[in-house]
Formats: sequence, structure tokens, C-alpha cells
Amino acid sequence: MSRALIRRTATHASRLWVFLFCHSVNKKKEMKSPMSRRCFACLSIAALLSTSLTLTAWAQDAQVIEPRGHFVVMPPHLRNDLALPPAAPLQSWNGSFTYGGTRYTYNMVGTAPSTNTTVSIKTYIIPVKIVITNRNGTKSTYDPAHKLSNGNSVTTNTLDSPIFDSTTTYTQGGVDVGTTQYIDAFQRANFWGTVKNNLNSHLLLSPTVLAEQTLSPSRTYGKTGSVFGFTAALVDINWFDAQIPNLINKLGIQTNQFAIFLTYDTYLTQGGGCCIGGYHSSEGSISNPQSYSEATYVDHVGVFSQDVSALSHEVGEWADDPLTVNFNGNNTPCGILEVGDPLEGNANYGGYHYVLHGFTYNLQDLVTLPYFGAPTSTTVNGWLSFQGESLGVCSNGS
Repeated sequence: MSRALIRRTATHASRLWVFLFCHSVNKKKEMKSPMSRRCFACLSIAALLSTSLTLTAWAQDAQVIEPRGHFVVMPPHLRNDLALPPAAPLQSWNGSFTYGGTRYTYNMVGTAPSTNTTVSIKTYIIPVKIVITNRNGTKSTYDPAHKLSNGNSVTTNTLDSPIFDSTTTYTQGGVDVGTTQYIDAFQRANFWGTVKNNLNSHLLLSPTVLAEQTLSPSRTYGKTGSVFGFTAALVDINWFDAQIPNLINKLGIQTNQFAIFLTYDTYLTQGGGCCIGGYHSSEGSISNPQSYSEATYVDHVGVFSQDVSALSHEVGEWADDPLTVNFNGNNTPCGILEVGDPLEGNANYGGYHYVLHGFTYNLQDLVTLPYFGAPTSTTVNGWLSFQGESLGVCSNGS
């Protein structure tokens, strides 16, 4: 609803109230004078009401109509005129499969499962406090330091989740693929045809929480809105993404490390549409890109991006398509290896429950390589998703 429409609606409502109220007054007591005290009072009250309604409407942010929960891929911001950073590149490996007579190549984080080695990626969690300036000048703050019902902050609850905690055992269709972190379990199941004979193959995240950063978008790029039954911060994705290079440089994050920007009850918007739960991309030198991701933690049960579901989506996609560029492969019959997108429209937004430390987390199912056309012998049970969803090659798009 536009500001003008809000003002017009408030004005029309107050005028209608004036007419009905004064009409009832005059019906009760006919006055010869053109303006009785009672009628004057009713008009005064109506004027105040009109002003109040208009100011209230003016102070409110526009509500988002029919939000659509989804994720996006941001194009990398790579340049060839930058000096190479001193750090080593992100550790990754290359593989390929053939489908329909065409060979497809891919690049993933870690080492090839056949090497039977464990790779640990230094991962920085950067809590980002979002401060929205409302139309009436007040501030609305969305802070990952917010305390949840279990007493943990959003940041702590994220750090304690199965994405980083390695004490959960994952049994997929009767096959124990390991006691480990969620994305490592997914990747082991993804290549179980090889991993079952190379059980030391792991891709692990070694997390460290950095100092909280504060972003305060102007009214052009940030507002609040009612979406999925609660009031969230709504921030333009292009504006948010433009802040990333400076933050990475400020925090000293290196190209062989993974940066996760964690927000709270915040959705990103694009072209005026809502609601994006997260994204991943890369920036910096085209010869040595820096990978990063953003994900929101939503503290409302059953809604899009609840707890760490958005983060599980984005970390899974980072693992299988870390730089979002095609010159290193990752182009398949149904697009790049975005392993979370095909299942985001499922029940509970593709999320499955895992209880850890007394908290029920929602972790999104992720499609495996056979979904993109690789042989089913690649994965555990020949499954096309980590949780064994019934799928065909590219059946849900990419």
C-alpha cells in the first residue's frame, strides 16, 4: 500500500465517521443554530481522529503482500586488475560425469572422496545487526545477539546447530554415513559409492565467531514489513551485497576461508519482491576469489528460514558450487549445482527435524549429484536427495 493510498484511506474513513456521528447527533436533537456545541465537539473529535489515523498510517511501513520464500544466486564480483592476495585459494577439487552423451564438470570444496582425506575449512560467522529507520524516525533493530526461548543467543544457537556440531549420527535408509556435521554427512552420502571404501573422507567446517557488524540501510534500501505472520526487516539484496567486500577486508578474512554473514529475522528483497532467505557468491580477484554467504535465522516456528534451515541450504550449495562461476565447471543439464533450490518448495520448506542440545533444528534436504544427471551408483541407496525424496533428473528444476 502506497503512502498516498494510506492517507486517502485514513481521510475517507474519518469523513465517513464524521457524517455518521454528526447525523446521529442532529437526529437526536434538532438545533436552529447552524453550529451547536455538540456538533462543534463532534467535528473537533473527527478532525483529531483524522489526523491521528493519517499520522499512524504514515508511521507504519508498507506490508508485503503474499511473500514468496526463496533463495537466489548472486553473480560473482570478480576483477582481473587486482593483485593476488597472499593467502592460498579455497581448497577444492574437480570431478565430472556424463549424461545424455555430454560430459559435465564440477568444482567442489575439499578434496576428492577417493583421496580418503579430511579437509577442515576455517569458517567465520559474522553476526550482522540490522537497524531500520521507520517513517516516524524511530529505529527497529534486528540483532543476532537476541536471546531465544532456550536462553541462547541467535549466534550461539547457530554455532550449536548440527551445521557445526559433529555429534549427530546420520543414518540414511539404514546406512550409517557417519557421526559428523550436517553438510559433511550430506557430502559423504552424495559420494557414498566412493566414500564407503574411503571412510576418512570428510569436509568439515571449523567455526569462529567474529565481532558483530552493524548495517543501517536508508529508507530506500531497508524497511520493516509484515511477512509470514510477523514483522521482519526487509533489506535490498543488492545494497546488502555491496557492503560485503568492505566487511571482508575490514575483518581480514582470507580467500582460503569461508565467511558467513548471519542476520536475524531479516529477509532480503529483490526488485521489490520478498522474501530471500539467503544467498552465496564470491568476490575479489578472478584468479583467487573469496567465497561468502548470507543467511537469516528466523525465530518463528514453521515459517520460511526458521532457525538454521536457510544456513543449511546455503552452506550445502557453497560446498558443491563455492564460487558461483562457470569457468570452473558446475554447469549441468538443469543449471549450476544449486543443491538446495529444487527442494525449497517442499513441505516445511524442505526442512527435516534434528534435536540437539534440547533444541529442535530444521535442516533442509539437499539434492545429490544424480539429480543433475550423474549415475545413481554415486550416492547412498542411489538416492537423488540426502533424505531420499522421490525425484527424477532435474524434475524440480534447479
